[in-house]
Amino acid sequence: MAKRTLTRREFIGTVVAGAGFIFAGQAAFAHPSLNLRKTGAPFKIITLGKSGIKTTLLGMGTGFNGGNRTSAITRTGNAESIIRYAFDKGIKFFDCADTYGTHPYAMKALKDIPREKYTFCSKIWMTRGGIPEPERPDADIVVDRFRKELNTDYLDIVQIHCMTGATWTDEHKKQMDILENLKSKGIIRAHGVSVHSLPALQTAAESPWVDVIHVRINPFGASMDSKNPDDVVPVIKKLHDSGKGVIGMKLLGNGSFSNDTEKVDQSIRYVLALGTVDMVIVGFEKSEQIDDYVTRIENASMPAGK
Repeated sequence: MAKRTLTRREFIGTVVAGAGFIFAGQAAFAHPSLNLRKTGAPFKIITLGKSGIKTTLLGMGTGFNGGNRTSAITRTGNAESIIRYAFDKGIKFFDCADTYGTHPYAMKALKDIPREKYTFCSKIWMTRGGIPEPERPDADIVVDRFRKELNTDYLDIVQIHCMTGATWTDEHKKQMDILENLKSKGIIRAHGVSVHSLPALQTAAESPWVDVIHVRINPFGASMDSKNPDDVVPVIKKLHDSGKGVIGMKLLGNGSFSNDTEKVDQSIRYVLALGTVDMVIVGFEKSEQIDDYVTRIENASMPAGK
């Protein structure tokens, strides 16, 4: 099948139709001839909903092609140096998970940096597979291990990882309550979920427990909870409007169009123009990829011809 690339008119129309509305300030960002954000936009400090957590617009994902405590970045042999390069470049958000196996690398990369200078997010795997052990200890035991692996007294965000069913809030109520208790003690600052289905996403939008959520979003429906972004965008708006922190992931369709420069740039513009995604994460395996996406986001923020 021939690849599908949005024309400029189709792109603007998709943003308008998919979002259902655009804030006045966000409409300018959707238009390539107008400037909404200045150079340095990737490192703009945002707040994740009502959680109070402040971090950079661009975050680093560490779980591309991840599972069983390995990921693309751990297999490079340079994970520690790449994470440190991202921090030195200006990225302050690092997205980890038990399934990725990146806690030790993140800890070593940032060991000499004051803890308040960066944001750690990690995720607990609660279903079958995904990690080597068959046991699934309670969330407080898992979070205690996370803190040791990351050498930190607290985690900024802990999420339930990769929920797919509509009833996940019923099935994992005990663990949700444990995470709520950990938040009350200051052991974690916020809790939430990452989802991989439209029903799970819709359930998250209805749950007052969710502080921060990862959502899969791009204008092409690649590796998303629906192949039609119009199904997903209104739910993201509902999440945002209810005060939940929204982290956009799969901007590159799980890498399916990462080599298509035009589609990558269209996706970045589309997601940031929605006005309902607080920040985005991209999985990096090389330092030059970090430089590339910093430039792409800056270019998406500048007037045409600059």
